[in-house]
Amino acid sequence: MHVVRHGSRQAPPLLLIHGSGASGATWSPVVPALAGHHHVIQVDLPGCGQSPPVPSYEVPLQARRAADMLDDLGLCPVAVAGHSSGGYVATALAEQRPELVSSLTLISSGPRPDALLPQPFVVQALTAPPLGPVLWSMRSDGMIRKGFRATAARQVDIPDELVAGMKGITYRAFRKVLHENGTYIAERSVPERLAALKTPVPVLVIFGAADPRWDPASAHQYDAVPNARVELLPGVGHTPMLEAPEATGELMVAFTATGAGSPPVVPET
Repeated sequence: MHVVRHGSRQAPPLLLIHGSGASGATWSPVVPALAGHHHVIQVDLPGCGQSPPVPSYEVPLQARRAADMLDDLGLCPVAVAGHSSGGYVATALAEQRPELVSSLTLISSGPRPDALLPQPFVVQALTAPPLGPVLWSMRSDGMIRKGFRATAARQVDIPDELVAGMKGITYRAFRKVLHENGTYIAERSVPERLAALKTPVPVLVIFGAADPRWDPASAHQYDAVPNARVELLPGVGHTPMLEAPEATGELMVAFTATGAGSPPVVPET
């Protein structure tokens, strides 16, 4: 996997995992704040960004590849954060290799299939048949930005490196990723998986209160998870790192600093 590292190598490590069809650049707006406290490991999952495609995109295999990467870097334990379906890879990593994971931050990670809302038209057109395969091959920078902004609840700037990274995934690979993500949460919901961890870890769940992809109320399904706290950001959609980077970064830094301690104060957004 393509890996970019930020901050002091002596600082506590923090792995950032992006969502479907995106790249590590999804995290760029919050990386400077995180790198002031952590050795940040920003990855492109297989088939995304600058990482080559692979035969299978099953979530447990994605987690295994992430574990191999951490082993190669000699990092353990690691705070892990996942955006959207990146939260599934993070959860699977904790299931497989609990000794690697010191805490989990899940941002906009839908807990189960029935929490998925009807998707914005531009997202459906780009990602689903019959128009998807045609439009995908014709995607311009403007189309990619429009698709990304359709999942936001406020005006948001899409970094050029994120647009470039999103061009790295093929339509076929993207559809496979979506299918495997759906399979993972259909087999067992994310809150159920977290509650069943043999080695429980502190969990921070961040949701935009105006998320147009996943029902924001579904975030409270994570309340049943031991050592979990749920934070809803007012007026924020599916991409808190882009829409409210300061608030998101402060929540993440406070959480990784306090672990299972007292809940952090939600910053103004």
